[in-house]
Amino acid sequence: MLVMNTADLGLPVDVPSTALFTDQYELTMLQAALKAGTAERRSVFEVFTRRLPEGRRYGVVAGTGRVLDAVENFRFDAGVLAFLREKGIVDEATLQWLAGYRFSGDVWGYPEGEVYFPGSPIMRVEGSFAECVLLETVILSILNHDSAIAAAASRMSSAAGTRPLIEMGARRTHELAAVAASRAAYLGGFASTSDLAAGFRYNIPTVGTSAHAFTLLHDHERDAFRAQVDSLGRGTTLLVDTYDVAEAVRLAVEIAGPELGAVRIDSGDLLLVAHRVRQQLDELGATSTKIIVTSDLDEYAIASLAAAPVDAYGVGTQLVTGSGHPTCSMVYKLVARAESADPKAPLVPVAKKSSGGKTSIGGRKWAARRLDADGVAEAEVVGTGLVPAELADRQLPVELIKGGDVIAREPLDVVRDRHAAARAGLPLSATQLSRGEPVIPTEYVHVRSGSQ
Repeated sequence: MLVMNTADLGLPVDVPSTALFTDQYELTMLQAALKAGTAERRSVFEVFTRRLPEGRRYGVVAGTGRVLDAVENFRFDAGVLAFLREKGIVDEATLQWLAGYRFSGDVWGYPEGEVYFPGSPIMRVEGSFAECVLLETVILSILNHDSAIAAAASRMSSAAGTRPLIEMGARRTHELAAVAASRAAYLGGFASTSDLAAGFRYNIPTVGTSAHAFTLLHDHERDAFRAQVDSLGRGTTLLVDTYDVAEAVRLAVEIAGPELGAVRIDSGDLLLVAHRVRQQLDELGATSTKIIVTSDLDEYAIASLAAAPVDAYGVGTQLVTGSGHPTCSMVYKLVARAESADPKAPLVPVAKKSSGGKTSIGGRKWAARRLDADGVAEAEVVGTGLVPAELADRQLPVELIKGGDVIAREPLDVVRDRHAAARAGLPLSATQLSRGEPVIPTEYVHVRSGSQ
């Protein structure tokens, strides 16, 4: 049985395949296409979103690294095939085809960490219809989740400025989603995570000291603080809002001395309490002791604390749920297909034409970001056919998989730096938290070029 590399998926190490991370209709479409003789037609699928979540100025491409591993490990092993046979999902001829499945096509996409806008062809998957259609659900599952978390993280990072953010949402979501969310948050600008699985799998810095339960375990708050300092050193972070904040701060400095690393505030009027705690710490000589605040923060709460003497923020629930937008509404659409199964047959643009705002634009797309005279992004240009000469060196998609082989794995820190640079290249209004339209428009163009 094939053993998959799950390190970049956030999956248990004993999961043998990603092939069942899919919807049943992917397989029933395959079966029908095999019988009709259309399964081997060369096809082009694109991932895009028709609109950004309400009020968002830009999106963030996240999860690409996990997609690459998911595609690489999309295999129908004996156990998976036995399940499909037992449940009667597809017929025997289709099962035999699936037994030899290996994606052998090409994948292009926006580099992970890049920003995107409505209509941006975030990912393009090319190959036979049969091999491409099976990947729809797993690709969308990863990109929709991770990009939503990364976008929320990016907004929070922008609101926090130079103050570090700690991801601490593991207890507010599914245990595997928590690992993926931590990865996406780090990409979006967070500095560390409380989730050890994320630290282990992605080498993200981990942090954490104690909860209220540790204080309540002891007969007196003094005993809890003394035990923590004795164990973790004077540079630890003491949680000071279990009982009386002012008394806790006094005890914390008395026990740890002015070398106390930080105090954490997890409740109350954070703006008011932070000012009072800062004044008290300074009066006690703990002028270098930092203040960390937690308690259901989102980007708006973080922005409201900009004038507070806060040194770091811990964010959980709002981050791992996308701060109100847990998905990006990305879709995976067939935009071109060959006229026949002949490998040399030309591609024909295809697109859904319907009412209700779900119309798509056919044809294989290119995308480029046009800059103004100051080097700031002014438009997302998406087109079919030839790329205009003036945009040739501004194209966004890069090759990720070639002939079935992954060729573009990157360290997470490279992706994180790319996002910071991409966000910095947008107009300043991109960082505004007030509701508004995408910070730059999407322009569609077509230059004739013969067959695709």
